[in-house]
Amino acid sequence: MDPWPWRHQLRQSASNCNWSFDILTHDSADRFASSRSSNRCFSMSQLSCTKPLKGLYPEIQPYLSGFMQVSGIHTIYYEVCGNPKGEPVIFLHGGPGGGTGMNDRRFFDPAHYKIILMDQRGAGKSRPVACLTENTTQHLIADIEQLREKLAIDKWVVFGGSWGSTLSLSYAITHPDRVKALMLRGIFTLRRKELLWFYQEGASFLFPDLWEKYLEPIPVEERGDMMSAYYKRLTGDNLAERDACASAWATWEMGTSKINI
Repeated sequence: MDPWPWRHQLRQSASNCNWSFDILTHDSADRFASSRSSNRCFSMSQLSCTKPLKGLYPEIQPYLSGFMQVSGIHTIYYEVCGNPKGEPVIFLHGGPGGGTGMNDRRFFDPAHYKIILMDQRGAGKSRPVACLTENTTQHLIADIEQLREKLAIDKWVVFGGSWGSTLSLSYAITHPDRVKALMLRGIFTLRRKELLWFYQEGASFLFPDLWEKYLEPIPVEERGDMMSAYYKRLTGDNLAERDACASAWATWEMGTSKINI
């Protein structure tokens, strides 16, 4: 028996329409994932199928932006745009470390949504750049909650993709009463087996040309643990090696983030 019966519904929807997305909420709960800490459940409550959009919503500018001190080390950047009285939605970017951009505002109807963007610790305009100290999932969850309180928002929609989906789920499990809905894409739950598939063996068979480039900066004797080998160099003191590894890592991630058919 399939332990996740909603997958069939999702696959069937994908085969019947050109574009689909799922909205996950904790209001009608049975199937998606449970929170051990709160015993609350999150489930797929709606699966919508519409005609594809011809493009993103028009470019808009924030009507509010600023920096928020979240620790003795970190200050995060945030901005708000769209309808000041609209449905609040927060966009959680990927990476980790990806940061937000102007096009991220354009996923949402600005007439309906109050759109909140934030750069996570060490990313985008947040300071200090690329700092790993006091930069964990729990720190980021606390930052999101601090921003919600700062903006006087009771509940909001949480939108995330890739690493942003991981952070969205983690935030919703920690603060289920503050999440009106989850909108997730490119879901990645950061389980060990997913990391090994993507960075050690698995995706390598789908993108063999990109994989060779990803291997290049790492000596053969260290390729049995690519994540550790990259971590050692990305946090090392050799700036040339650090830049080369950062470029190779980013090239691998960007090149494998989509498949063009």
